[in-house]
Amino acid sequence: MLNPDLFEPAPAVAERAAWLRAQLHRHAHAYYTLDAPEIPDAEYDRLFQELVALETQYPVLRGADSPTLRVGAAPLPELAAVRHAVPMLSIHTETDTTAAGAQAFDARVRRELGLDLADAEVEYAAELKFDGLAVNLRYEQGVLVQAATRGDGETGEDVTQNIRTIGQIPLRLNGCAAPVLEVRGEVYMRRDAFERLNERQREQGGKTFVNPRNTAAGALRQLDPAITAQRPLCFFAYGLGEVQGWTVPDTHAGMLDALAALGLPVCAERVVSSGVEGLIAFHAAVLLKRDALPFDIDGIVYKVNSRALQQQLGFKTREPRWAVAHKYPAQEQITTLNAIDVQVGRTGKLTPVARLEPVFVGGTTVTNATLHNLFELRRKGVRAGDRVIVRRAGDVIPEVVGRLVEERPQYVPNFAMPRACPVCGSAVEREAASVEHRCTGGLVCAAQRKQALLHFAGRRAMDIEGLGDKLVDQLVDADIVRTLPDLYKLGFSHLAALERMGEKSAAKLLERLEASKQTTLPRFLFSLGVRHVGESTAKALARHFGSLDALMDADEAALLQVADVGPVVAHAIHSFFANPLNREAVEQLRAAGLSWSEGEGASSAPQILAGMTLVLTGTLPSLSRDEAQALIEAAGGKVSGSVSKKTHYVVAGEAAGSKLEKAQQLGVAVLDEAGLRELLASALPRSSL
Repeated sequence: MLNPDLFEPAPAVAERAAWLRAQLHRHAHAYYTLDAPEIPDAEYDRLFQELVALETQYPVLRGADSPTLRVGAAPLPELAAVRHAVPMLSIHTETDTTAAGAQAFDARVRRELGLDLADAEVEYAAELKFDGLAVNLRYEQGVLVQAATRGDGETGEDVTQNIRTIGQIPLRLNGCAAPVLEVRGEVYMRRDAFERLNERQREQGGKTFVNPRNTAAGALRQLDPAITAQRPLCFFAYGLGEVQGWTVPDTHAGMLDALAALGLPVCAERVVSSGVEGLIAFHAAVLLKRDALPFDIDGIVYKVNSRALQQQLGFKTREPRWAVAHKYPAQEQITTLNAIDVQVGRTGKLTPVARLEPVFVGGTTVTNATLHNLFELRRKGVRAGDRVIVRRAGDVIPEVVGRLVEERPQYVPNFAMPRACPVCGSAVEREAASVEHRCTGGLVCAAQRKQALLHFAGRRAMDIEGLGDKLVDQLVDADIVRTLPDLYKLGFSHLAALERMGEKSAAKLLERLEASKQTTLPRFLFSLGVRHVGESTAKALARHFGSLDALMDADEAALLQVADVGPVVAHAIHSFFANPLNREAVEQLRAAGLSWSEGEGASSAPQILAGMTLVLTGTLPSLSRDEAQALIEAAGGKVSGSVSKKTHYVVAGEAAGSKLEKAQQLGVAVLDEAGLRELLASALPRSSL
């Protein structure tokens, strides 16, 4: 006899299901339609899976309006509606992030196909699950005629004009004149582009964006394509919609290769595996390098590779049986903001920091997160006691991206920046037209002093190995080191008396201090910690002025003659060397024995690469990345970390990745190490090469 409980749930269960439906509808609208998510993806998935479980146990709860029967959300009324010729369905999500997730999928597939242990392994294709916005590109006779968002799976939004602003998407396919070929894929934004966009927004006092996914979605659905063109969007193809007159390959992997041959961007991070072990290995391998990928992913997608088997397996309600998304640990979570403190950085910048109830996010337990600045904090509207969303992706510092829209039980005052530095008590000032507050104490401030010492000792500065955080804390807290020159006055007795500093460690540090006295002018300039002066600017300054004295005496007009030095940087450099205390510190360092060739950096070699930008990618046979960069800069060139239409050459070695692909797409000239050496041969002495 059937259990009546399966058909008639208790009132409390029915109420819970109704609440879940309402919450999921609200959050789906905020996420898909408004591009303003209120909760992390992981929290939405948890609510969704709970509703799925209830509806599975009590089918009577699954009404026609259940979110479990829907794929996405309704299109915005401002954009024309596009009905998909072939529905854009979503795939099942496997939230068990262990190997068991892949094993469960393989077991389901084999069961549906009627396979037992004696039968051969199923062949799968595995690819990245991009965190972007799904789109359908319709090509007719090889020409892009329409692009639409997923929408609710049946009807999407016409975003053709905006899609055309994405340089990666071909307007005409290579060698394809099929009457209809619909290509499906993901529009996304690279993390570096997202960070640059937000940094620019902060500098201009504008709105910052929550995450790359929602920024891409909002850009793609702008009514004005000119705004979309200002957002650096990218695209990966991964599937098909309607097809007429084009021979579809027999496998999913073959189909991706065919799309790449047509000129469509297809991600290289994918494998074909016989059996589940290959899926498990790929899932684990990508997890290890997830943080190093230039874009966000939240898992791996597994698909049965054979199209014939896909058709045999078919669909279950809203999802194909032949595919699954195997998730990774969430990079956003909800926790409580207990308090807001202020940290003082190397340049005196005051940064509000959220002290959080510990939360596991992005693979680690987070207790602190940045709030960037007062204006960003106010924009997000967060206050002590709020429930907040915390994001951590890769090596990016954890940040609070927003608060949950909940009523506060009592009034909480707005956070205000202190008028006096919390470390040294010096006055805090905000520069005109800036969002940043700064301590005016300089090296008088212990916080700035500690950070200045660590920067000075860094590997790319003076390279003083052994001078780390804990030792610097002791030296500053004990008032042994107050200025940079004090480092070179340290004796064995000073060091050996410090906690956890043995005689061997003290002797080794003194050796490193002595060795650091022989340096280069660019390294020394970088080590001083002048605001806005990074490694490349330090090299440009050394190359232009040739000596420290000439640089120290330069006015802002002379500084503006240096490549890549604008008014803000010129003012910062001039102000630094106009400060008597800074000039005195430089002279004391000279008196302590620091030296460099006064002509260091002023290249005598022909500057044949002057005005050129090169990008290094992959591993070169005999040159390290630093060595190759030094050779390029000595010839007057600039090394950039990203490829664009303004890039002159990409130097590619073994295991070159997305930068090489982008160079090929943009038509940028590509060199190997031999080509680089040939290019430089007329610029540098043979001994340098």
